[in-house]
Amino acid sequence: MAAASTAPSVLSIWVGASRPRTLPAAIAPVLAASALAWRDGDFEAPASGVCLAFALLIQIGTNFANDYYDFVKGADTAERVGPRRAVASGLVAPATMKRAMIAVFAVAFATGLTLLAYGGWPLLIIGVASVVCGVAYTGGPYPLGYNGLGDIFVFIFFGLVAVGATYFVQAGVITQEAWIIGTGIGALAANILVVNNYRDVETDAKAGKRTLVVRFGRRFARAQFITGHGLALAALVAVGAGDWHPAFVITGAVVCVVAGWIQSRRLARATGPAELIRLLGQTGMYLAVYALVLSAGLIWG
Repeated sequence: MAAASTAPSVLSIWVGASRPRTLPAAIAPVLAASALAWRDGDFEAPASGVCLAFALLIQIGTNFANDYYDFVKGADTAERVGPRRAVASGLVAPATMKRAMIAVFAVAFATGLTLLAYGGWPLLIIGVASVVCGVAYTGGPYPLGYNGLGDIFVFIFFGLVAVGATYFVQAGVITQEAWIIGTGIGALAANILVVNNYRDVETDAKAGKRTLVVRFGRRFARAQFITGHGLALAALVAVGAGDWHPAFVITGAVVCVVAGWIQSRRLARATGPAELIRLLGQTGMYLAVYALVLSAGLIWG
């Protein structure tokens, strides 16, 4: 009797390449911004749905670009720890991944064009910048992720821009609250990258990938991680202090403090890649929980 095949399916390969653990970074800002629009009486379900699709496609396209360019630049080697990369492991040919990256970004751009009816031409600039920076994260002559700018990219595009643009296409303006929410969401999205780079610090250093943890060390990364949690807490309290019921503010603050303490402790005490891989998933899930808590407070608080 022939042995059962253990080769991964085509679907599982591409799902893995999309890096599901990172997708909360695309979902959270759209959810929170749409909840703010709902509270303000400006919610537009079609526009919110398109924003979600655009954000997910940009995230997946960026992940495909990362898979491709990290292989080309030699960052993904046999020494690397963490989830396997599709190109580096031989599951997907480099040319195939490059075509997939281009296709996903093209669909994202086409999807984003439908938002012009809601927000006008300024959204075209955001769409172009999102695609360009998604590629430039690990590609191009000055890749952001290789020069310590990846964290800033994530904070801006998956925090301030994603929240601000999603709210803008529904309300026609960007309020102070939208910026505050974008700060909290962006800080936690950047924390996902902190954990990822903390895990890969040795192999990144050998490959010349000068992430912040490579440049400044693990102690700096731990301080950055704690700061991200602190910004998220401050943003939630600032938004909730105005008109939420005190119970919502207190509950949200407790969730932030407990999650921040537990995750910061786990980062500091991690002794191997397995713990950091788990923490990476937990950091992404906390971002989703944070967005849900914010949304609940905005709608029912």
